[in-house]
Amino acid sequence: MNTEMWKRAIIHIDMDAFFAAVEIRDSPALRGKPVVVGGNPDGRGVVSTASYEARKFGIHSAMPAAEAKRLCPAAIFLRPNFSKYSQVSDEIRSILSKYTDLIEPTSIDEAYLDVTENRLKIDDPILLAKMIQQNIFAATRLTASCGVAPNKYLAKIASDLKKPNGLTIVYPNQVKEFLENLPVRKIPGVGPVSEKELHKLGIKTVGELALKSSEELIRLFGKWGSALYERARGIDRSPVITEWDPKQVGSEETFERDLVSIPKMEEKLRELSEEVSFYLKRDQFQAKTVTLKVKYSDFTVITRSRTLDQSFDLAEVMSRETIKLLREKTEAGHRSVRLLGVSASNFTSEPTAEIPKQTEFDLFTQRTF
Repeated sequence: MNTEMWKRAIIHIDMDAFFAAVEIRDSPALRGKPVVVGGNPDGRGVVSTASYEARKFGIHSAMPAAEAKRLCPAAIFLRPNFSKYSQVSDEIRSILSKYTDLIEPTSIDEAYLDVTENRLKIDDPILLAKMIQQNIFAATRLTASCGVAPNKYLAKIASDLKKPNGLTIVYPNQVKEFLENLPVRKIPGVGPVSEKELHKLGIKTVGELALKSSEELIRLFGKWGSALYERARGIDRSPVITEWDPKQVGSEETFERDLVSIPKMEEKLRELSEEVSFYLKRDQFQAKTVTLKVKYSDFTVITRSRTLDQSFDLAEVMSRETIKLLREKTEAGHRSVRLLGVSASNFTSEPTAEIPKQTEFDLFTQRTF
């Protein structure tokens, strides 16, 4: 192999069914069984991660746990143990740091590595990816899937193509060939709505998207059209970011079907608040301002914020306040909603706000770091 072609080499590491895999590793009797990590299937719980045996039944992350139980009554439901997952994540991060200083964690089970110049002074990024997979498995007994590519965008797509324990390489001189027949939904950022709009235009593959001019895509999709033009050609100049000072921490979700039910929206706000809380606690942030983001079915976007007297990092605080904002400061219930978001900002070091002990919500997290 000609290693000189790799002017820039990025590896995307994605742990396989991470939460479920950790639980199965620690309880071997679970091996080969459909395992679902998430909330209470008899309540408002949501699936966080499912083993590959469970996924065969159509179970996936962010699905209501009750629906997962309906799809697979024999599934074994476990509550998340975030402290344990964080410890394993830290162990994996320590392994990755043996190869390069340029590491960008994007979730508790994912990270980008720039190995163009690396600690082992190995020119072949494919060899490095294999070594990393073997090292992670030897140390943790967990498998990881890897994508190797000349940029982050391509590496991310590649790591998802062969799971579990897969390795997909996108050579710099084969980018067009790699992308050509992929469905447009594989492009990060293309969700159900964008996919539907592209299909209406007769665009079902990335290769078909690449036939469109920049001007046409911008006319059709605005600023997003410019990004689509570059992604269809495998262009991504974004660096691997090792440190940043966030002004806010947030999470949002676009729904495949617009929400019209207030109770359903409240359920989603609890889920999103759990995810934001996990971010805050992980990075030891405390915030004083919580913000609700709502996008209506006509794409109108509004935000509503509330600043509290005491700082917070608890999901219960954020869900309580965003539910109030939803009911009091939006047209939810009268207009259908296609996106909800929760964010925390105005960071401080003051003591955190407390919630009465009798208040209980199902724990939930998606892939967060």
